[in-house]
Amino acid sequence: MFAIPALALSQWIAILGVVAVFIGVSLYAIWDAFHRDFGSSNAKFGWVQLAVMVPFLGGLAYLIFGRKRGRKL
Repeated sequence: MFAIPALALSQWIAILGVVAVFIGVSLYAIWDAFHRDFGSSNAKFGWVQLAVMVPFLGGLAYLIFGRKRGRKL
């Protein structure tokens, strides 16, 4: 059905590296949000939901804006 493109090994490594960074940013944002106190559970839920629904940009937005709003537990 779908053919895997014939790419060089260095191209595959670059693609997988970019995908790993995208996934890592989102997972770190979710993990960090669970380990912070935002004052209300709605704020925490909102940041986690943003990181899940908009994978890379949501995680990046949390790291830039949301992290400052929560206190470390």
